[in-house]
Amino acid sequence: MLDQIRIVLVGTSHTGNIGSVARAMKTMGLSQLWLVSPKELPDGQAYALSAGASEVLANARVVDTLEEAISDCGLIVGASARSRTLSWPMLEPRECGEKAVQEATQKPVALVFGRENNGLTNEELQLCNFHVCIPANPEYSSLNLAMAVQIVAYEVRVAALAAKPVALEADETQYPTSEQMERFFVHLEDTLNDTGFIIKQHPGVVMTKLKRLFTRARPEEAELNILRGILTSVQRKQKQQSQDE
Repeated sequence: MLDQIRIVLVGTSHTGNIGSVARAMKTMGLSQLWLVSPKELPDGQAYALSAGASEVLANARVVDTLEEAISDCGLIVGASARSRTLSWPMLEPRECGEKAVQEATQKPVALVFGRENNGLTNEELQLCNFHVCIPANPEYSSLNLAMAVQIVAYEVRVAALAAKPVALEADETQYPTSEQMERFFVHLEDTLNDTGFIIKQHPGVVMTKLKRLFTRARPEEAELNILRGILTSVQRKQKQQSQDE
């Protein structure tokens, strides 16, 4: 179960932080580390600070974009402070751990952490199904990267241990992967262009808002297939009308 849960670090600046994260992961039984466009690859300092978690670093996957790191995941949770400008479903760390363990029985789960100085961008956060916020002291909420990973990883382990004595209730719901959602968004944009709802020269922020809507709503796989079918029928009708003209 824990092998299905990956820690994704985006744009990490300091290799020592990568090593400290590897240590935090191993102490909680997590081993899947993905690095998205790190400033530098793990070096001697990273291995020194990993304190025996060298295999986590050695097996880390390095990719260029967050989309690559989460393409096969059914659940993506991004670490974020609460925001008034970006309304998004929020989880407490305990809820995050429980949800990650439950959904790891179906598809890989990604827990995403951003840059040390400014976290994840709004665009990256909008790729996530949920945001997780650590309720730190509001007067001093400074958590370094490894601390944040340690807290969330601990909650994942607590949830996994609680699930062992009693068989975890299988969640029959199948959610689409990030890659499937991205294909849907391409299909949706193509259709809206064909119907003239989106004007190519002045697209505005229609797709940004629609992506936000559907990511937040989190349609099931069967529901997404229905939506794709609707789009296909609209495109077929458009093509038929064009031929008749």
